[in-house]
Amino acid sequence: MIRLAIAEDHQSLIDGIKLLLEYEDGISIVGTANDGEALMEIVAKKQPNVVLTDIRMPKMDGIEAVKQIKKKYPSIKILAFTMFDQTEAIQQMLEAGASGYILKNSALKEVYEAIVTVYRGETYFDANINTNILNSEIKNKPKGILTKRQIEILELIAQGKTSREIADLLFIGIHTVDTHRKNMARILGLQGKGELLRYALEKKYKF
Repeated sequence: MIRLAIAEDHQSLIDGIKLLLEYEDGISIVGTANDGEALMEIVAKKQPNVVLTDIRMPKMDGIEAVKQIKKKYPSIKILAFTMFDQTEAIQQMLEAGASGYILKNSALKEVYEAIVTVYRGETYFDANINTNILNSEIKNKPKGILTKRQIEILELIAQGKTSREIADLLFIGIHTVDTHRKNMARILGLQGKGELLRYALEKKYKF
C-alpha cells in the first residue's frame, strides 16, 4: 500500500488528485498540506512512504521541506509536482533528494504513474523535461546502472516490442515506457531510439 502525502498550495489541485486516486486500491492519501511546515507535521505524524510536493509554497518551500524529510526519513520517496521546468529548479529538487519530477500540466493519469514509479524505487521525469540538463546531477552517480524495471523494458526492446506492446505487457502507461526510454538513453550516454535498440540487441544475451 502506497501511503501518500500531498503538499500543494492550490486546494483545487489537491482535490483533483484526491478524486483521481480515491478509487485506486493501492494508494491511501494519509494527509494533505498547503504549505511546507504543514507537510513536515504530516510526515512526522503519518509516516507516508511517498510525498508529492510543489516547489513554491508558503512558510517553507518544497526544496527545504524535501531536504528536511530526506534527512529525518531517508526511505521516503519524493516526487516534485510543479509548473517550473527550469534547470535550476529541477537540479535543486534532485540535490534535495527528490526521486522524480512531474509538471502540473500533465494528465492526472500520468501523475498516478509517476507516484507508483518512485514508490518502486525508480526515477521518473516528465517527458516534457529536457533530460540533458540533468547531466550535472548524474556525473557523481555510477554510469550505466539501470533499475530492474528499465532492464525489463530493455529486454522487451531487444525482442522488437513497441512502446505500446511493452506498456500492455508490464501493465504501465505508454508515457511511462517512453519516459524510461529517455532516461535509459541518458544514463547509458546514448542518442535516440536507434542507439537504444542497438544497445538492447548487443546486451540481449547478457541480461
